[in-house]
Amino acid sequence: MDDIEQLLKQVAGRAHSSRQGRYAATGTPIAPLPAPLPAAELHRAEAALGFALPPLLAALHTRVAGGGFGPEHGLLPLERAVAEYTAMRASAWRWPEGVLPIADFGCALRACVDCRSETAQVLLFEPNSGEPDLAWFLESPTLADWLRGWLDGSAWFSEESGAGEEWDLELTPWAGFRARV
Repeated sequence: MDDIEQLLKQVAGRAHSSRQGRYAATGTPIAPLPAPLPAAELHRAEAALGFALPPLLAALHTRVAGGGFGPEHGLLPLERAVAEYTAMRASAWRWPEGVLPIADFGCALRACVDCRSETAQVLLFEPNSGEPDLAWFLESPTLADWLRGWLDGSAWFSEESGAGEEWDLELTPWAGFRARV
């Protein structure tokens, strides 16, 4: 089993175990994860985007679940990610081509995958300064590393890190922003 297959197995295990027997604060059971997406739905999303998803991101949606697992509120359902990408590309934010939002961290922060990078690097969109040129940061050099940070609790957004609101991120600006808008 190669590293990516092992990672998918670990993500699937955590994604499904985190839902079993859990209840929301209201006392209602937490809904099970959505089913993995059929290949046809993935192809429709890629056609709407105009680019292919990196293999690992595609596998998360087609082999683990159609969103709802992972950091914070979980991976966005692919349909919502496509809608956000389309809306942001049409907005005043000068959203970079090929950068798909994948997770919502609240307060307008989004984790995004650069679908045009060979490593599927993960970017952080942090628009609270109000300046589009200052809103993009490199969060992880690869999607695989980003997922491993969630799994092992070493990432700033992990519950296990204990960082919460006090985490002082030293963010590296994303150098590729200007070339992609």
